[in-house]
Amino acid sequence: MSYQRYGISPQLVERVKLKMKNPAVKEKMKNLLGEVTKYDLQDRIKVRKLTRTAAVILQEKLTEVQEEQIINFVLAQKIDPNNTLHLLKLWGMFR
Repeated sequence: MSYQRYGISPQLVERVKLKMKNPAVKEKMKNLLGEVTKYDLQDRIKVRKLTRTAAVILQEKLTEVQEEQIINFVLAQKIDPNNTLHLLKLWGMFR
C-alpha cells in the first residue's frame, strides 16, 4: 500500500478507519475538511495544522515522526478534493 512507503503503520490506519465509523467523529472530520482546497493540501503548515486537529478529533496521540510521515504522504499525493478521480484513488488506497 502506498501509505506504508511513507512509514505510516497499517495499525494506525485501521484504528482511524474504525473511529471514522462513529457518526459524530465522521461529522467533525467533514467539518474540518469540508472547505479544504488542493492548495491547502500542498501547504506544509496547513497540512500540519489539519493533521494535528484531526488527531485530536480522532483521539490519536501522534509522535513527531508519525506526524511528519502523514504530512509527507499528504503532500506527495497532490490531492485535489474537487477531483473525483483523486478521491477514488484515495478511497481505494484505504479500503
